[in-house]
Amino acid sequence: MENPVRRQRSPGIKFLGTVLLAAALAVPLFMVYALVWDRQDQSRTARATITQGWGGPQIVTGPVLVIPYEENSVETTVTNGQEVRQVKRVTRNLYLSPKSHDVATAIEPERKKKSIYESVIYDASLSGKASFAMPDDLDRRGIETENMKFDRAELHFGISDARGLQNDSRVVANGKALTTKPGAGLQASGNSGFFTFVDWDGTGTLDVDWSYGLRGSETLSLVPRGADTEWSVTSPWPHPSFSGSFLPATSDVRDDGFTATFAVSDLALGEDLLSNTNPGAPLIGGPDIVPVYERGGVGPSMAASVGLVEPVDLYSQIDRSVKYGFLIIGFTFLAFLMFDIVAGASVSAPEYLLTGAGLVLFFVLLLAFAEVIGFAAAYAVASIAIIGLVTAYSAAVLKSWKRAKFIGALLVGLYALLFVLLSLEALSLLIGSVLLFFALAGTMYATRNVDWQGIGRSSGEEFRP
Repeated sequence: MENPVRRQRSPGIKFLGTVLLAAALAVPLFMVYALVWDRQDQSRTARATITQGWGGPQIVTGPVLVIPYEENSVETTVTNGQEVRQVKRVTRNLYLSPKSHDVATAIEPERKKKSIYESVIYDASLSGKASFAMPDDLDRRGIETENMKFDRAELHFGISDARGLQNDSRVVANGKALTTKPGAGLQASGNSGFFTFVDWDGTGTLDVDWSYGLRGSETLSLVPRGADTEWSVTSPWPHPSFSGSFLPATSDVRDDGFTATFAVSDLALGEDLLSNTNPGAPLIGGPDIVPVYERGGVGPSMAASVGLVEPVDLYSQIDRSVKYGFLIIGFTFLAFLMFDIVAGASVSAPEYLLTGAGLVLFFVLLLAFAEVIGFAAAYAVASIAIIGLVTAYSAAVLKSWKRAKFIGALLVGLYALLFVLLSLEALSLLIGSVLLFFALAGTMYATRNVDWQGIGRSSGEEFRP
């Protein structure tokens, strides 16, 4: 009895099946995406462990002169249905900012590792000269000099993470060395820092020289206070990031380090030199900068921030590469489909899935190797491994090494293009759109004579290209 001739599926059915198989690979791609997020979270935890006991991202401010003063306060109470007003003498604080303040900072960075994770820590040397003077318009402010307790005045310095303070702090006021005491910072630093008593009667100027060493990690931010603040920063770190409310007036970034100078006036700050309010913690943007917890205050301060960042964010690049996973899977499946419906090479669903699994595995290999040897080297290792694997498998599936070499060349081009897209973030949409246009045009041309609804050749017919 003669066996019946088996008919192949129509090209339209094959196309629909290929699309469904490609869509099914969204599940493992999403799992890889979740894996990247999990490893990034582990990296953050490891970096936080590294900086424990050393000092976190630091926010510094001051000096600010805190002067107690007395004033009458009227309190109204109700007694036997009648309002009774009482005048009480209360003590409040006045905050005097310097009329000029020059700050110099030298940052010495260091890489510190734990297992395969790495964090950037630093030793910073800060010094400055501040000049204080009482405003000339105290009468217009309603402040009487005799009510100000200059004998109880204090200089306050704010440091957000006091664990990083070293034992070399020095404060000199009008030529007299002062003893520093812990605590009583400013609200811009979460009330953390140090202070010192100062002997000044409010006449003339109070010139303050100060310096201290500070340990921290990743970022250093300054909250300027005063009429004119100038902050100069130097460091051998070649990849600084400037953020916050103020950018440097001048900066010079080189391969052997950087210098930057910030200049901020009281007009830009919007703060008076003499005030009875103490601004709260600044809100500093950035991936790894966490605002200091604000304990009261009248609102956030403004700050200038310098970050010691890595030039390449490993996990963000891998995250972006996973998002392009459909591009590589789609083009590879499209090539298989063209060989199937145009050139006559039969490709089954399991073969599509095994090929797709290899393409998804690329991103897992990329993540695993990148954490150890870096992104560029990991990309080369993972792409070479997957290109070799898929090319060899394609030779068996497509029954031709010539066709397999085409698949291999396609993957080389796709992975090279993906690397370029990751490097040129601003042009990635343009390049990807142009590529998709040419891919669609090529597919239209190759399938222009395909009868998508027709039944294909019988399995016994010989294919003639």
